[in-house]
Amino acid sequence: MKLAQRLDRIEPFYVMECAKAAQQIAASPECDPARGGERMIFLNIGEPDFTAPPLVQEAAARAIRDGRSQYTQALGLPELREAISGWYASRFGLQVPARRIVITAGASAALQLACLALFEAGDEVLMPDPSYPCNRHFVAAADAVARLLPASAEHRFQLDADAVAQAWGPATRGVLLASPSNPTGTSIHPDEMRRIAQVVKARDGVAIVDEIYLGLSYDAQFGRSALALDAEFGEHLVSVNSFSKYFNMTGWRLGWMVLPEALVAPVERLAQNLFICASTLAQQAALACFHPESIAEYERRRQVFRERRDRVVPALQALGLAVPVTPDGAFYAWADCSAHHADSWDFAFELMHRAHVALTPGRDFGRHDPQRWLRLSFATATPLLDEALHRLQRVLAR
Repeated sequence: MKLAQRLDRIEPFYVMECAKAAQQIAASPECDPARGGERMIFLNIGEPDFTAPPLVQEAAARAIRDGRSQYTQALGLPELREAISGWYASRFGLQVPARRIVITAGASAALQLACLALFEAGDEVLMPDPSYPCNRHFVAAADAVARLLPASAEHRFQLDADAVAQAWGPATRGVLLASPSNPTGTSIHPDEMRRIAQVVKARDGVAIVDEIYLGLSYDAQFGRSALALDAEFGEHLVSVNSFSKYFNMTGWRLGWMVLPEALVAPVERLAQNLFICASTLAQQAALACFHPESIAEYERRRQVFRERRDRVVPALQALGLAVPVTPDGAFYAWADCSAHHADSWDFAFELMHRAHVALTPGRDFGRHDPQRWLRLSFATATPLLDEALHRLQRVLAR
């Protein structure tokens, strides 16, 4: 069968390939306690160990009982768009009109819609290296070209305005950023975000900012939305968000984006044809995310993630797995393993077998020195994190 050439630009999702290998090892005798083995501890996937809180689950069950499962408008439930608008006001002090909020089938659908609406074949989109691999593949799926720019620890593994200005060429259409970032957990300082936006606006480009981890920010100087720049750069700014991370609804596949007003109708037309709408049941359930009781629970969980970070990062440093920039958000530590091994891919597989701890090698996240890096997700229970760190110490001390 002849396949479309765009597939040549879509690489395997190595995170999931490693996850499959970890599952296979986990099912083997070496991880069977009944045969003297120890169970695999999975610190490789970016999924909160928390599930949707009770009010959200109850709202979903009630929607099913009441038969409220018909299609919604392509833009989403009006009351959910209003609730998100209210969350921006209460959490960030931002006035984001509900009419500019589009509900999507996860942040993935939001990024796909944004790329299809904004990029032509051959357009170039600047991104940091390292960054989440699927984001560059959304660009490729729109027949545009993701250009990865090395982003060092000195710049928090993020792009800065000077790098964007120097790299911008005739084919460049915009930038795709993530703040906080997967895999590094680092954010772009608001002052630097403003400078980047100025560069983009001056060249009549667009900045798409993936903010799906914004709710899981731990440092007040970074935990601000790019939408704070809206009054100055609104026509050049798209923000993408999700119910998966802060709101703990990964498998519900629900997200949203905030668009310039002129872009809402074109994106609606695309969404009508590609998706009809996001899951109605998930939307009904998500209304309960914004109840004060749910928000209080999410904030409690955010503190738990912060405590895990404060536990994990010093432990990794002590093991010779340097974390050069402390993550200020999300639930990842980006660790340099070069003191122990020359290739993080092989090292990750060694640790699966020797420590029975699954981590993610850097291969997925870029092309600039990926063999140095491992990503550890601390989105799992503290006792398991402690046991994993103990096992790593046992292996690495040899």
